[in-house]
Amino acid sequence: MDVINYWGTGRRKNAVARVLLREGSGKITINDRELEDYLPRYFWKSQAIEPLKIAGVEGKVDIMVNAHGGGLTGQSGAIRMGIARAILKLNPDARPVLKKAGMLRRDSRMVERKKFGQKGARGKRQYSKR
Repeated sequence: MDVINYWGTGRRKNAVARVLLREGSGKITINDRELEDYLPRYFWKSQAIEPLKIAGVEGKVDIMVNAHGGGLTGQSGAIRMGIARAILKLNPDARPVLKKAGMLRRDSRMVERKKFGQKGARGKRQYSKR
């Protein structure tokens, strides 16, 4: 009996997550660590596994994630998108539900670059009238 793997790639800010999904018992591993270990905050965890709840496959699939770049907020968003894309390959009928929840749309917001002559992206020097 062959185990079929479903792949999905997610990106958010500067983070990239490669997600491997296969039928199993619901074990989630991120960079060879448990989900609770890697993402200690509740928001990060709930955001990352949101597509599983929406598609109704929570506890039915094993997930292995390779995430790099950015911080944990960006990585959890990238994992979310990667899981959603992998679920589509496993079950194409879940597309309308995932699309309505906004899981399949890439969040294009990036950090604005710092401009020369300024303190930051938008921050200018303080203006003194007198």
